[in-house]
Amino acid sequence: MTETNPTLDIDIVVPCYNEQDTLAAHVRRLHTFCRTSLAHTWRITIADNASTDDTARIADDLAAMLDGVHAVHLPEKGRGRALKAVWGASDARVLVYVDEDLSTDLAALEPLVAPLLSGHSDLAIGTRLAGSSRVVRGGKREFISRSYNLLLRTTMGVSFSDAQCGFKAITRQAAEHVLPLCEDDAWFFDTELLVIAEHAGLRVHEVPVDWVDDVNSSVDIASTATEDLKGMWRVSRGLATGRIPVAPVYEAIGRQPFTTPHVGIVGQVLRFGAIGVVSTIAFAVLYALFRPAIGAQTADFLALLVTAIGNTALNRRFTFGVRGRSGAGRHQVQGLVVFGIAWAITSGSLVVLHATAPGSSHGAEIAVLTGANLLATLVRFVLFKAWVFRTRRRPEIIRAGTTPAAEATTEALPVTDATTRTAPTTR
Repeated sequence: MTETNPTLDIDIVVPCYNEQDTLAAHVRRLHTFCRTSLAHTWRITIADNASTDDTARIADDLAAMLDGVHAVHLPEKGRGRALKAVWGASDARVLVYVDEDLSTDLAALEPLVAPLLSGHSDLAIGTRLAGSSRVVRGGKREFISRSYNLLLRTTMGVSFSDAQCGFKAITRQAAEHVLPLCEDDAWFFDTELLVIAEHAGLRVHEVPVDWVDDVNSSVDIASTATEDLKGMWRVSRGLATGRIPVAPVYEAIGRQPFTTPHVGIVGQVLRFGAIGVVSTIAFAVLYALFRPAIGAQTADFLALLVTAIGNTALNRRFTFGVRGRSGAGRHQVQGLVVFGIAWAITSGSLVVLHATAPGSSHGAEIAVLTGANLLATLVRFVLFKAWVFRTRRRPEIIRAGTTPAAEATTEALPVTDATTRTAPTTR
């Protein structure tokens, strides 16, 4: 079936850059599969990313020869840029993306789009990391992929298993809300799209795939890893500060009601550590500014007070996932108690320094206080987790004639496919 029907079900986008040697064969293979195996109306869109070889001409020739194939030419490179441009302009109900090399077995295409066409899910991704996936690739790439996805799950509170498999789909409604929030125009786009979608409470369906590594593909691992880490920091900061406004997306199309999943201790430590490093640097700078005018102890107090207030607010939202204004005042009061303990540690370090080395320089004071502040940061984490932001479980209420297990079954959210993930919200 082609896109001649009034309503187009699927728009399959194939981003490509300098693929003159393989584009024709791969698009013909994809076209044959769609024509013979798909039960929905479809279109194949070749998105040429400013290729400098013969890719653009080949794409136009394929569009002219094959019914249901279109070609789009973009003036700049970037997979993310291509998908945002083509998906944003498409009128299809479901927007799909496949790698040009067709490493993923196309038999997974129907299972990929089915839950989106039915309205069950908002996004769908192929995963090479599921137990039932069959994958052929080198050990180095396997290790990097698993490490990257583990890092995402532990630091960003997400549950999907494979961020970078080039086999994804999204409903047009979800794309209209999420694409404007995605800033990356290159390889990190996939991850950014999924992280934002999950934090907005959208449902992500995972499809185990059969995948064979393209031996001719090449990726600058060091450069890509650096950009991915930068992207993770940018998105994490945007979610923590509210610069990425996911709450309106949740209100509009999020799966409600929605419970924020537990973030593991590793993720909390890493997030808290990042905030602690920023707080420590800010403390040292503020102390250096205050010390000449108001003395060591007062400078220590004021610098620690300012950084403690900011530290509590950031950890409340980012590390421990507390949203909304409810309890914010109590948390700040408790945070000030924790600040008092931290101040005792740092001011005590000054007392010891001045007692053991009278006339110490300002540089020595800063060094000692920085070390003491690192210790205070560790104490602060323990107190935050065990006291300030500890999880308060509501007492279980068991109605007459029920058992706790039955009650849980009655009250739980609808159970979905085991490979379907519902994501954390930042509300």
